[in-house]
Amino acid sequence: MSPAPEMFQRHRATLDAAVAALSRRDYWTPYPETPSGKIYGETANADGRAAFEARRGKPFALDRNGDQAATVGTVGAEVSPYGGALGVQYPKPDLDKLLAAAKAAMPRWVAAGPEARVGVCLEILQRLNKRSFEIAYAIMHTTGQGFAMSFQAGGPHAQDRGLEAVAYAYAEMSRTPAEARWTKPQGKAPALVMEKSFHIVPRGIGLVIGCATFPTWNGYPAIFADLATGNAVVVKPHPNAVLPLAITVEIARAVLAEAGFDANLIALAADTPEQPIAKDLAVRPEIAIVDFTGGAAFGDWVEANARQAEVFTEKSGVNAVILHSTDDFQGLCRNLAFSLSLYSGQMCTTPQNLLLPKDGIDTNEGRKSLAEVEQGIAKAIQGLLGDAERAAEILGAIQNPATLKRLDEAATLGKVVLASTAPGHPRFPEATLRTPLLVEVDAADEAAYAREMFGPIAFVVAARDIDDAIQRARRSAAAKGAITWSAYATDSAVIERIEAAAIEAGVALSCNLTGGVFVNQAAAFSDFHVTGRNPAGNAALTDAAFVARRFHVVQVRRPAAPPPAAAA
Repeated sequence: MSPAPEMFQRHRATLDAAVAALSRRDYWTPYPETPSGKIYGETANADGRAAFEARRGKPFALDRNGDQAATVGTVGAEVSPYGGALGVQYPKPDLDKLLAAAKAAMPRWVAAGPEARVGVCLEILQRLNKRSFEIAYAIMHTTGQGFAMSFQAGGPHAQDRGLEAVAYAYAEMSRTPAEARWTKPQGKAPALVMEKSFHIVPRGIGLVIGCATFPTWNGYPAIFADLATGNAVVVKPHPNAVLPLAITVEIARAVLAEAGFDANLIALAADTPEQPIAKDLAVRPEIAIVDFTGGAAFGDWVEANARQAEVFTEKSGVNAVILHSTDDFQGLCRNLAFSLSLYSGQMCTTPQNLLLPKDGIDTNEGRKSLAEVEQGIAKAIQGLLGDAERAAEILGAIQNPATLKRLDEAATLGKVVLASTAPGHPRFPEATLRTPLLVEVDAADEAAYAREMFGPIAFVVAARDIDDAIQRARRSAAAKGAITWSAYATDSAVIERIEAAAIEAGVALSCNLTGGVFVNQAAAFSDFHVTGRNPAGNAALTDAAFVARRFHVVQVRRPAAPPPAAAA
């Protein structure tokens, strides 16, 4: 058996379980999220860290025998948010040659068929899982996430999302049979009989434009959806977070070569902030698919200008928490404290606007005024981040200096309820840490809060009443987009009104979270990340439409051969 079909058979049980999980929507994963030596090997952490450290200050060779063919020098300017330049130099692409090589690699990949392609993708994912510690350190020192989050979100959770895309791709490609016999009765006349074949034809070359904060979690769905459906893929990382995706491309190229395919089916296109190439790539006629994760301004530009391509975007939004009442006030405060603090708010799912009636909310501790709600959340944040080690792991480090400028601006927009502080990191003295800023603003001052303020920034919005709070959240989602809402209410009628507004606005809603589930989190095989129904993005990670739009089905039909003549 040749390598690709053997890979498919080797991973068939995982694929079948993944496809089943898509319709069940329950918890399932083949990739353990705990960075334990008992699971990944006693030396896995040390080996992964050593592998990461060995990358620093050196050229990054994508293949054992050198770099991908189409290069013209090197680029690289990553600086760890925890201190120090990484010093990794990546091959600088010659775009004409790179795209030509990708196109030339596709015919054999397409001819191999869905099962062979899926088998190779599953093998890549398994090898990525084995390298989770190395990737985690690369994530940590490019994005600023704490190590535990880097491992989970950048490793197993990202691999889950990649596998989810492969499972959807396999299901959609398998929906139509490769061959069919079509018979139409004609009464007394002979039936019309046709032999038909159906061919999965990819769109072409996909471009994946990576983000700075979650390069693998957001990148893997597109990368694996492209490859599984027969497309080549060019990976253009954010210049501040190249290494995690470079390692990914390195592993994928090795597996493709072992399986007998051209490694140029996946290529790295690194650049620098001073000489960006994303716009040039996005509008190239060779690019048939574009996936983008990042800010709304560039996402809007891609949607408007990459007219030759099928475009999938996840952009920025203004996420809301709507508070009416709760039967666990302390749990509410603790849950929101963690959601606001995690990775210093540098997540597209982090809550920003806390909307509640100006006269307060009902709780299990009695009626709480606006000020008491604010102080409850502020106290919970301070308690959560009171220990330096725990604070460092939860907050991570600020990745972009622009976030610090937004913090300063936000503090001038209203009454500061809780000031953002700058705790030191116990192990990385050069790291920049910031605790959440909590600012009270008047509901009428929409210019202050009805825009995304990315980072550890939250506004308490004193609305007229609960319906005013709901409508303000709905209007904001319609105008600026939103990925998540969180609602707290003990009155089922209120929850129903919030739910109706969320569905209309196309926002994922979480209700009455007071325990170990947080609005920031989105689980593969169960949660859809982004809906595509509001300006926060035009696609969901991951649904059938996310993969089915990456290929076409082309049919060939011919009259069936007549039956053999009866023997004399």
